[in-house]
Amino acid sequence: MRKWIMPLVVLLVLSMVSIAMAEMPADVATWANMIKEKYDGTTITCAFVPHPTTDAMQGMVDEFTQLTGIKVRWDIIEEGLLRQKLLMEHESKTGVYDVLLIDAFNMAEYFPSGVAADLKPLLDDKNLTPAWYDYEDILPAYRDGIGKFNGVTTGIPVAGETRYVGYRTDLFEKYGQKPPETMDDFLTLAKFFKGKEKDLYGVAMRAQKGIHFASGWLTVMYQLGGQFLDQKTWKVLVNDPKTIASLEYYVDILKQGPPDIGVYTHEEAVSAFTSGRTAMWFDSTALTPWITDPTKSQITDKLGFVPPPKGPAGAYGVLAGWNVGISSDVDQKRKEAAWAFIVWMTSKYKAKDYVTRGGTPVRKSIYSDPELVQKNWTFPIQLASLDRAANMVKDGIMWLPPHPKLMKVLEVVGSYGSDVLVGTMSAKDALDKAQIDCEKIMAEK
Repeated sequence: MRKWIMPLVVLLVLSMVSIAMAEMPADVATWANMIKEKYDGTTITCAFVPHPTTDAMQGMVDEFTQLTGIKVRWDIIEEGLLRQKLLMEHESKTGVYDVLLIDAFNMAEYFPSGVAADLKPLLDDKNLTPAWYDYEDILPAYRDGIGKFNGVTTGIPVAGETRYVGYRTDLFEKYGQKPPETMDDFLTLAKFFKGKEKDLYGVAMRAQKGIHFASGWLTVMYQLGGQFLDQKTWKVLVNDPKTIASLEYYVDILKQGPPDIGVYTHEEAVSAFTSGRTAMWFDSTALTPWITDPTKSQITDKLGFVPPPKGPAGAYGVLAGWNVGISSDVDQKRKEAAWAFIVWMTSKYKAKDYVTRGGTPVRKSIYSDPELVQKNWTFPIQLASLDRAANMVKDGIMWLPPHPKLMKVLEVVGSYGSDVLVGTMSAKDALDKAQIDCEKIMAEK
């Protein structure tokens, strides 16, 4: 009997491919056939982090492989470790990875250092990038704001994000509270809910020492008038009085969270909120699928979201997110196979499938799709939050200062900020020291 098993499996696979091809538009099928002829049997490796993007693409990969013959390996790595690993692999020129999931934080570092390739030649190739891909459908704020560095396209946005406040509607109704409109409101509410019920805390945010702490701090810093770097002169502003005040505010907010908040990345912050331990959460819109997924969240029936609270410096918000890019250390054939993967996963044609599987919308067509808007009630709130992110751009400020040394600066300020949280230094003392360290970094050649 065994000798019949393999032929039957082959026939089944071929039948599934035939059905899939028959159901898709002719121009998409033509592209898939062309890719299969050129790259059938090629294996590419994706270096990703745990993220809704990863979940969605892993759910889509079997169809991609069936249609194109390109096999996909996954290496899922914690966010901080991924950056270290990609830099190390590039330094050693190992060519281990093909497709890279790139945090917008890293864009200013990866292209100048050579980690990520320029994607424009691939985008401009009409055979590799057919019309149905529709690059222009990606929201300009994401396409030009997080997908490029100094005008060079080094990533395709897959989880463009702003940040907003999630809150427990049941608790707010029970205690007669309104969601925060201002930064003062946000802090007052966090203090109000801490200890209001057994094992309940005010808020969950990122606070792990280093980059994660800096990322969380950036969520509130600009509204309070602080900045790390002058984005015109690149003068270090770490110990500016407004930046110091923003750190004091952020530490005060974090102290209203769970006692282990000092080790939180975005994953732990989501977990604390979705398990019901905190009344509020302030983080990325890209993480919404985890919060609204009843298999991952205990609070899906008592959820509300509001745009980032206003501060004395303005109604500002985050413009960040994730891109997929390609390693510069692989040969042309693997680059093109990796690009085929990106085209399929991030195309307008597959965008609805991607979002339905939990991926984050980045395309205009998705935000205006009636069926998806009906299912994803947070879309209008996300767009309102994105408007606040656009306010910063109008004022000439990028949420992530576009400088190659940004990550080093964030590591320093995030480390000193963590010291303030644990009480070993005051905010002023910590940032006076951080100012000196950051000035040395910016002076390095």
